[in-house]
Amino acid sequence: MAERSALMDGTVVASHGRHCMVETPDGARRICHPRGKKSQAVVGDHVLWQAPPPGQGEEGTIEKVKERRNLFYRQDEIRTKSFAANLDQVLILIAAEPVFSESQLARALIAAEAEGIKPIIALNKSDLVEPFARAWERLLPYRHMGAGKHYGVLPLSLALSSEVDRALLMEHLEGKTTLVLGPSGSGKSTLINLLVPGATVLTGEISQALNSGKHTTTSTHWYWMDKARTTALIDSPGFQEFGLHHIAPMQLAACMPDIAAHATACKFYNCTHLHEPGCGVLDAVKSGPGAGGISATRYKIYSDLFEELSHTRY
Repeated sequence: MAERSALMDGTVVASHGRHCMVETPDGARRICHPRGKKSQAVVGDHVLWQAPPPGQGEEGTIEKVKERRNLFYRQDEIRTKSFAANLDQVLILIAAEPVFSESQLARALIAAEAEGIKPIIALNKSDLVEPFARAWERLLPYRHMGAGKHYGVLPLSLALSSEVDRALLMEHLEGKTTLVLGPSGSGKSTLINLLVPGATVLTGEISQALNSGKHTTTSTHWYWMDKARTTALIDSPGFQEFGLHHIAPMQLAACMPDIAAHATACKFYNCTHLHEPGCGVLDAVKSGPGAGGISATRYKIYSDLFEELSHTRY
């Protein structure tokens, strides 16, 4: 019986189905598959892996996934989709056109908040003057939260592939591991290629290696942005449907900073912020966003989500 090699450290840098690309500390990469369900890994995971015995192919096995700092994921009624682990931040890219869904934006922000991951919102297509002005106005509640150092909201014009935009983004990305999310039409591919020249070619090569063929959009990829490998960008598909079934209804307010800011002023400790007397949140909605309160749109997102999550509990 061939003797198995020692366990080695690695980081998962791409995944497709049950196969992963694992990068070693010296930068070498090896295709691995998990050994059993306990070793199921996602991009960003730090793992212990093992090379195959001599003469038994090239693929390694992931023996253990190390403890995660966080896991950014969504969960609907049918399945859980894990995006990436051990993140410093999530960059959510939206555009002035097509008009973005504030509900989808809010869901992604809530998922990040629930895992203690810093979110950054980037609004693309500032070159479209009137649509951008309308979209920028819609983001006013988030910009107010940004003034409180909670969310960063960045204006971009990626169509111009501007060095100014690149420099602005790098200020926020340098030295960090960042997951990039964005709906179709937001310019996510343009952003990735601006920050990581040749990313499209690299994605194709990795996907071929993982036997995923041309279906590059179904897998998640990690890109190093510097030779020292201190700044990483993770590109993941799947922004359209963002279920939050893993979040309890009573946890929701704490995951929405503008709601949470007023939730401590409630008369009842178990206030749902829907109908109770002496509710600080309902008072803040009446005050409106101009007086440091809560916008009607944001409160509707909260109340609709509370109802949705209440119906998903068993």
